[in-house]
Amino acid sequence: MKNIFYILIGTFFGIVLFKSEAASWFRIYEMFNFDSFHMYGIIGSAVFLGLIGTQVIKRKKIKSIQGQPIHIPDKNKSFYRYAIGGIIFGLGWALAGACPGPMYVLAGAGFFPIFIVIAGALAGTWIYGLLKDKLPH
Repeated sequence: MKNIFYILIGTFFGIVLFKSEAASWFRIYEMFNFDSFHMYGIIGSAVFLGLIGTQVIKRKKIKSIQGQPIHIPDKNKSFYRYAIGGIIFGLGWALAGACPGPMYVLAGAGFFPIFIVIAGALAGTWIYGLLKDKLPH
């Protein structure tokens, strides 16, 4: 039953991404050329709501569905790690025209060339998993 709930939430999220044009290559292209506020508004709204949600969870000590306390560990402060990771992520996003969430939305919408991008993303994740212990963190 729980898995059906997750599938429904994911489907709803995918529809929202598609209808808001967050999965549109044209909108992503506009964003990287600083031609439109559309994507920045969507991303900014997500960051703002995530910030509020995280603060509510921490301050109200909200528990998970299983009744366990939710613990959000503090992040290590490291400029270079986040800068290099962000640049790699941004380059991949700009080249592919989609970040991980919209990649699956585009696949579900019938844009089959995105499967090449998904295969590349999965291969990159697998390679990172192999090299993770050898990389500076």
